[in-house]
Amino acid sequence: MASDGAELSGAAGRYAAALYELASDSRAAEQVAKALAAFGRLIEGSADLQRLVKSPVFSAQEQIRALDPILARAKISGVAANFIRFVASKRRLFALPAMISAYQRRHDEAKGVVRAAVTVAAPLARRHERALQQALTSVTGGKTVEMNVEVDPSIIGGLKVKLGSRMVDASLKTKLNSIRTRMKEVG
Repeated sequence: MASDGAELSGAAGRYAAALYELASDSRAAEQVAKALAAFGRLIEGSADLQRLVKSPVFSAQEQIRALDPILARAKISGVAANFIRFVASKRRLFALPAMISAYQRRHDEAKGVVRAAVTVAAPLARRHERALQQALTSVTGGKTVEMNVEVDPSIIGGLKVKLGSRMVDASLKTKLNSIRTRMKEVG
């Protein structure tokens, strides 16, 4: 089973690489990135679209027929729409979310952008957000850092930062759990 995930990841990467090359040659890499991100949000937000994408019950033709009005309504056209239809025609629509992620990573890398997911207990003041952005920029060697800040009061205080494959959990909740675990070991 573990190899299935690796195979999916590898295939998603190959599809994304081919799409990125095509989009770059067409000078449409940015438009494709935006269109794929928009389609990814549509998938995340619709149980019906998730079923269409993931279910092997639908034929390639049925998936393409169902996708056309969705793509038109979302104003997704050109290279991105053709790619989505192509993936459906190859019966690989279930892997589209992984392909979208792989494309976005490749596009970010080409632009020198690193994405950071930040979780805080309460909204950050503007100056704290700027300071965090500067700190993350210095950690990445000066790359542009795009932060997605989410508020989660359950972490009590502190913050969690996921930067690429690195994760720093400096939340008060984690620290308290660590103290609780140590106390159990002692007693």
